Amino acid sequence: MRGIKTPIKKLRKQIFTEVARVAFESKNIHHDIEAIPYKITPNEVPLYRESIYRERAICSERVRLAMGLSLRPDDEPVHVTSGLDASNVAEKYYEPPLMQVIPSACDMCEDNVYEVSDQCRGCMAHPCVEVCPRHAISMVNGKSQIDKEACIKCGKCKAICPYDAIAKKIRPCAAACGIKAIGSDEYGRAKIDNEKCVSCGQCMVNCPFSAISDKSQIFQLIQAMKQGPVIAELAPAVIGQFGDDVRLWKIKAALKEIGFANVYEVALGADIGAITEARHYVNEVKTGKLPFLLTSCCPAWSMLAKRALPDMVETVSSALTPMVATARTIKQRHPDSKIVFVGPCAAKKLEASRRTVRSDVDFVITFEELEAIFAAKGIDMETYECEEPIHDATGTGRGYGVAGGVANAIENCINEYYPGTEVYIEHAEGLTECQKILMLAKAGKKDGCLIEGMGCPGGCVAGVGTNIAVPKAAQAVRKFVKDSTVPLPPKEYSKIELP
Repeated sequence: MRGIKTPIKKLRKQIFTEVARVAFESKNIHHDIEAIPYKITPNEVPLYRESIYRERAICSERVRLAMGLSLRPDDEPVHVTSGLDASNVAEKYYEPPLMQVIPSACDMCEDNVYEVSDQCRGCMAHPCVEVCPRHAISMVNGKSQIDKEACIKCGKCKAICPYDAIAKKIRPCAAACGIKAIGSDEYGRAKIDNEKCVSCGQCMVNCPFSAISDKSQIFQLIQAMKQGPVIAELAPAVIGQFGDDVRLWKIKAALKEIGFANVYEVALGADIGAITEARHYVNEVKTGKLPFLLTSCCPAWSMLAKRALPDMVETVSSALTPMVATARTIKQRHPDSKIVFVGPCAAKKLEASRRTVRSDVDFVITFEELEAIFAAKGIDMETYECEEPIHDATGTGRGYGVAGGVANAIENCINEYYPGTEVYIEHAEGLTECQKILMLAKAGKKDGCLIEGMGCPGGCVAGVGTNIAVPKAAQAVRKFVKDSTVPLPPKEYSKIELP
């Protein structure tokens, strides 16, 4: 469903836009927030559900999450805006869990269940019956029938059916979760195991009912913009997210028009990180001090790595992530400003809430959320004409937006600044593959390697807060890298002193 303008994308944009509009314009915030579900479903005809009452109830929960608030309890009356006044813009950070299942929106999908479809022709061979080790399949009225109580879900019946008449039903959110963090509650609704979850958000974008959502800081960000200077830092994956011909200069101009004090490229921090991790690899791995080096820029990957390798956390690079390195550089220049990271990633929202990062990054929003802010201010990026130059980074840092780009950037830096050093590169994308490569590294199968991990299949351009299809986004970023006037950062970037 990525890159398709589904009703879910339309609904999410509507809600983010209305919350942003209230934050910018409202004189009666509580009333106008409570009214949003009625603006989304304005009459007696439901748009998405079987009744307007359920639709508006679900919409109310979406509004709360869009304001950074937690879902309301099921067993007591709570206003949609309850807790909003305590959401202080200077102090408010995401309260875990970031990813939440809206119970009333979940369709209670069956998970890991085999079912005979009407494709069954009741063939004479009925091999499905013969291969079932538990005799859970029988012929009823000329068709195969599976006894779900006896079925052990081995899949032999599905594999042997000549008509592909047996389907394996898997909960879409669970299928998308590479670390098996999604199960079921006592009612059959999806339930996230927060001890396992790394907030990549793949479950959210793969749920056909949009029953899983993350929290937003749109409301708090806009309030902060009214009170003082807020500077935006743009992730490299931003290229192409707001239109085929919308280049970085145009996005910067639009951001300044809606109230941001200035705009920087996060690729600046990526340039710093590439040189830093190149030095780490040469000084730590090539000398035998560390068996291998894991990149640190993807928070979902680094969180997974630290859980999978608790006795080898030193193998995760200590380099600042591009988001943090850029933010610290900005705050050196503008110490009284607040910083918002604008990117493709849900996991960055939790990274920014860590104790060691809180003073650097004040807000995190996604490209999806920024698109709604533009809509609230009446800015159509496809027709927007203003531009303002921005040249903060090199092609090296800008390549971080696609899978393989991080390792490629580090390798290029090693080849340039440590000539003659042999580099062994491995990379994994998607949490399933990330887990596999971590286990191989733990077993000593990846010694001497620089290992890049990306929580989302495809890298940052596949983050859950993006607006366009992954292949299209990857192509746009690669072109941006190719067209960069400066390919590599100067070596002295690695010596920049960050507070």
